[in-house]
Amino acid sequence: MPGLRTTVTELATGLGMLGLDPEAALARRPAEMVSVSPELWALLERAASGEFRADFESAWTNGEAFFRAVDGLRGRPPAVVEWKGAQRAPGDEVVPADLRVDHVFLVSCKYLSRILVNASPAHLFERLLKGGHGVRGPDWYGVVAPDEYQSLYAAVRTELGRESLAMGVADLTTEERQRLRAGLAEGWPDSCTAAYGRLSQAVADASARRWRTALTGQGEREAMLWRLLRIGSAPYFVLGASAAGPLRLRIATPWDWRQEFRLVEFDVDAEQAGQPRIGWQAVVRGRHSGEETRVFGHVEIRWSHGRFSGPPEAKAYLDSPHVDVPGYFPLR
Repeated sequence: MPGLRTTVTELATGLGMLGLDPEAALARRPAEMVSVSPELWALLERAASGEFRADFESAWTNGEAFFRAVDGLRGRPPAVVEWKGAQRAPGDEVVPADLRVDHVFLVSCKYLSRILVNASPAHLFERLLKGGHGVRGPDWYGVVAPDEYQSLYAAVRTELGRESLAMGVADLTTEERQRLRAGLAEGWPDSCTAAYGRLSQAVADASARRWRTALTGQGEREAMLWRLLRIGSAPYFVLGASAAGPLRLRIATPWDWRQEFRLVEFDVDAEQAGQPRIGWQAVVRGRHSGEETRVFGHVEIRWSHGRFSGPPEAKAYLDSPHVDVPGYFPLR
């Protein structure tokens, strides 16, 4: 099950698409909203008047906007609204859809989130997000910065007095990693911060080099930008909220994108930060206007389940406002 707030906003967005009054919709529990259990209906009823009231109302308003939109339902009540929920999409997931309306409209609900992609570092920096995510692969820190990784582990092992742990970081068992995670739950000991800083910068530098090496030509760079921005072969919509207000967008396909824009540059660079971080930026020129737009983002690399615990993951963020991204068109 997704988080409670996420569940409320996704379901309320779908419910708002039915063209009904909120009270009437909750009372009727319309059959058009499939895959919603009695327990979820009860949750929505509580949310509409409880601590998630503001989230419910914001999401409902977005659903209403989609119901009226020329790009959306144009005032026609849908026959079916399906909620994805916590189920994993089979195969390669191109569109990050949370709702499907009338088996045609795909909708992603993004409320105050700038996360674009969460993948393994190898999948992002070496395979350029091509195909399915597949297995996580080897420990990225050990692959790209083995000496700095071992130095940090040795400092932690000494500081925590865990001589019973394996000598090499690559030899840690699952149980030993859990012990390390618990011992470091409050943060790095002062004696280990410098070693972590060296690891962080080494990982960022090496990851940026591998990413640049994999981007062999303009075609690869263009496709990389599309994959980062979740621009795929199927058009879809984003309904949500940003710091600037409601977020209502139609996301282009590569076909649409090339009719409107041309990629001028796509660059990546390691950045100074508290954890391994790589910045990316694209320069895009409008084919008709000739105006250039810069799109900025970054990738953070971190352990997935606490220090030394799960394998590192690469989480890509969009730093530019969504409304400024070429290919993210305002909902009409």
